[in-house]
Amino acid sequence: MNNPHIAHILPEDSELERLATGFQFTEGPVWNASGGFLLFSDIRANRIYKWSPTNGVTIFREPSGNSNGLTYDKEMRLIICEHSNRRLTRMEKDDASTVLIERFRNKRLNSPNDVVVKSNGMIYFTDPPYCITPEEQELSFQGVYFIDPKNKKVILLKDDFDRPNGISFSPDETVLYIADSSIKRRHIRAFDVKSDGTIRNNRVFSEIRSDLPGNPDGMKVDIEGNLYVAAAGGLWVFSKNGDHLGTIRTPEQPANCAWGDTDWKSLFITARTSVYRIKLGVSGIKTS
Repeated sequence: MNNPHIAHILPEDSELERLATGFQFTEGPVWNASGGFLLFSDIRANRIYKWSPTNGVTIFREPSGNSNGLTYDKEMRLIICEHSNRRLTRMEKDDASTVLIERFRNKRLNSPNDVVVKSNGMIYFTDPPYCITPEEQELSFQGVYFIDPKNKKVILLKDDFDRPNGISFSPDETVLYIADSSIKRRHIRAFDVKSDGTIRNNRVFSEIRSDLPGNPDGMKVDIEGNLYVAAAGGLWVFSKNGDHLGTIRTPEQPANCAWGDTDWKSLFITARTSVYRIKLGVSGIKTS
């Protein structure tokens, strides 16, 4: 990263550290603050792994439904995008699994990809068709939804995405960012969030074009409102105004990222066969 305006984001002594490797396709990192550990998916291995500074990597859940995106709700229950099972589930305190949604309008979902929980408990998720064949797709669109877990009401927010993928809120939750990972679009769209949880004012926040392989994927924001997007060559960092400030280069193509550690200044990056960590100069948004 060489933009002088973001020198405070990436201090000169920051180094990318590989925490673990040997996986098939890592995704969905999420930090557990009370336990001091990271969870992440290995989609192709059909596992959720747990990494901690003291014990390294252990298997947390197997099978995982070829899990992808992971996050916690406000009661610290794990929300899981089960790619191959084509559903969104919640892991209860006793390890039981509750299906939050697997059908919409009496048709099976495509393959839930990424998920974020609003401070009021509303669950937002994306549903591209990455894990299914065209013949298996029952819905005629690739949707973005939200669920009210109190009344189990499901709202389709948008149905005009090609490949809806990463999803994240601004720090004050007034803006929702959604990546469209299709080869034609390769952009991030922003929406204003209304008081009832629905969205409006659709606009393209930023496009990601590169000769390197990789389209916009998972993403997170920091407390200043900067957006970190896993894409071609590393994590692309955008200001809240959509300006590309620079890119944190990674040796493998990244798929997602998550804030963590005790000060929430470490960014954990899932990148194909490995998991990386880098200490930054700003804090992220706490998820647990």
